[in-house]
Amino acid sequence: MATRHSFTFTFTLPLPMLLAETIATELSLAPWQVARTLELFEEGNTLPFIARYRKEMTGALDEVQIAAVRDRGQYLEELEARRAAVLESIAEQGKLDDALRARIEAAQTKQLLEDLYLPYRPRRRTRATIARERGLEPLADLLWAGDASDADAAAAAAAFVDPAREVPSVEAALDGARDILAERVAEDAALRGWVRELTRERGLLRSAVVSGKAGEVSKFQDYYEYSEPLKTVASHRVLAIRRGEADEYLTWSIEAPVPEILAGLQRRVVAGRRAATQLGQVVEDAYKRLLAPSISVELRTELKTQADEEAIAIFGRNLEQLLLQSPAGAKAVLGLDPGFRTGVKVALVSRTGGVQATTTIYLHQPDRFQAELGQLLERHRPELVAIGNGTASRETEQLVRETLRQRSGEKPQVVVVSEAGASVYSASEVAREELPGLDVSLRGAVSIARRLQDPLAELVKIDPKSIGVGQYQHDVNQPRLKRRLDDVVAICVNRVGVEVNTASPSLLSYVAGIGPTLARSLVKLRDERGGFRSRKELLEVPRLGERAFQQAGGFLRVRGGAHPLDATAVHPERYRLVERMAADVGRPLSELLENEEALERLPLERYVGDDIGLPTLRDILDELRRPGRDPRETFEPPAFREDIQAPSDLKEGMVLEGVVTNIVAFGAFVDIGVHQDGLVHISQLADRFIRDANEVVAVGQRVKVRVLSVDLGRNRIALTMKQAGPPATRGPTAPAAPKPPPEKAIPRPGDVASNGIRFR
Repeated sequence: MATRHSFTFTFTLPLPMLLAETIATELSLAPWQVARTLELFEEGNTLPFIARYRKEMTGALDEVQIAAVRDRGQYLEELEARRAAVLESIAEQGKLDDALRARIEAAQTKQLLEDLYLPYRPRRRTRATIARERGLEPLADLLWAGDASDADAAAAAAAFVDPAREVPSVEAALDGARDILAERVAEDAALRGWVRELTRERGLLRSAVVSGKAGEVSKFQDYYEYSEPLKTVASHRVLAIRRGEADEYLTWSIEAPVPEILAGLQRRVVAGRRAATQLGQVVEDAYKRLLAPSISVELRTELKTQADEEAIAIFGRNLEQLLLQSPAGAKAVLGLDPGFRTGVKVALVSRTGGVQATTTIYLHQPDRFQAELGQLLERHRPELVAIGNGTASRETEQLVRETLRQRSGEKPQVVVVSEAGASVYSASEVAREELPGLDVSLRGAVSIARRLQDPLAELVKIDPKSIGVGQYQHDVNQPRLKRRLDDVVAICVNRVGVEVNTASPSLLSYVAGIGPTLARSLVKLRDERGGFRSRKELLEVPRLGERAFQQAGGFLRVRGGAHPLDATAVHPERYRLVERMAADVGRPLSELLENEEALERLPLERYVGDDIGLPTLRDILDELRRPGRDPRETFEPPAFREDIQAPSDLKEGMVLEGVVTNIVAFGAFVDIGVHQDGLVHISQLADRFIRDANEVVAVGQRVKVRVLSVDLGRNRIALTMKQAGPPATRGPTAPAAPKPPPEKAIPRPGDVASNGIRFR
């Protein structure tokens, strides 16, 4: 399991209200919501805790909005730190005047700040530097001033001829002066910004196949000769082209509107100055030698950054949907990790996840396979059979179903499970700690069985990048990807809640305020005591102090604990409030739970206070109605056709049931039970136009698809959901970020809103 980072950060610089207002404008929030949210992070609160238990302080922002505030706040903190460093550097050079300071202080982006700093940045020696060392800057200033004509410039240059300073001629003097001015043009923030924006708006991304590979069939051949406007190129195409470049199939470049840029620079630089010939050469040199390569690098980086952000967002959304897939629950499961040569690895897992039996059976011995499988079924009577969906999956499923057909009585349900990441888990330190006496080859079968019982509890043990729901995940910015995925895992874990007496250290480590070290301490004390009997006992875990308990308390559940609310999502800081509610309706607290008649009698407005409003009170009431509820949907497995085993069995027009395994910018991949996922292009997902595949599908969703085409040579299956029948049960999805209220509806500190929040 990857090491996790903290979700908190500290502002080393004060964040003025002006910056809070900037963030608020960008995110359509009230400035006080932004300021209070950042304050909560400064105080060391975690994202899940803020979203669930501090709604009154944020105005009920959700996790997505809170994370956006945090990330933008961190960006502006970095911007302020960089601004201070730039001002200090220029001041030390004695070149900081009031006008420059005002421009620097007004810069709203890192890019503009760096543009302004560029002329003052310490650098290696350039052609312009050498020209200055040779004393040619006064000649450059004469040309720049605009009064001297080309003839005047040539005459003036004669005074700068000095062989001892390596200026042997008038032309050499003019060359040096032009070098100084070319750098001046290239480093002018306004000119640089104009060239960048024009290239961004009018430029093209162009890719080509590398020499010698034009005839090769590859996944990059769509980009062998390709161009598209920069402003419309999709993120997945940028990432695909970059991957093609890394794999040495493609070269790519940014093609700028050069004539238009040169004409615009001529107007901006030459107009009004008399030395038109000299300055015309300056413009052309400044652009072609200095600006064009630099702007190209910047825009390539910008394209990569934008593509990364979209890919990371897609990965995060897919991971959330995957982690929140429906659990089969506490049922005994027979897990099978299929394989031809090395055999099918088998693990019987108890209802609590304990390993009861393991073995290996072989597909090339079908009679023996069925006999040994029958014995396992007879001896342990599992309620479910989980089969990994890798190589030999359908052959294994076929033999399992044949074995079950020959048996009488109640039969376990057979479910094909994604085995993505199972091999990574098998060889991990987490697996060695959990299953120390088990051969590495059998650990995958255990993981497959357990992930059917509870996908969330099992998948948190695996690096998300190994789960297979991303898009070029190894090519994107890794620190940003890790931060996003850690956010997603933590949000999912805390949304569902964790049973403290059965959870693995991996799962516990994602609980708000816990982390890997405290998780190990908690498990150690739990094992020594034989379990915790109340949430209060968690305070006895070494190094788990009041602060960590505040963050984690509401997300950790103790079933059958000393306090009736220990098994619920009601935070311990609200126990007295709920006890007061019970007293108000004349019931013992234990009789208030699931008592709809008593709960209906509670006037929530009575309990609104300075630190609690109706959103939190409604959360409490919902929890009292369904204590310890699991927000995930009811488990329902897909049904693959038994006569479809491989891509060669597919025929155009077939209608099949499948499971969405991955969503990308250009569509969704669907497992239809043939070892190779089919692609439903975004244009084929619905009979209406959609911009985002998530509008109609989610990872883990069962869908009906129709086969459009099968390309066995390129191992591609094209599917459609148009007129293929209504989609089957939709899997869990991330809640959409609520639309911001109109400006007039934004409350102010001190107001008591109609929902009962007293904002402070």
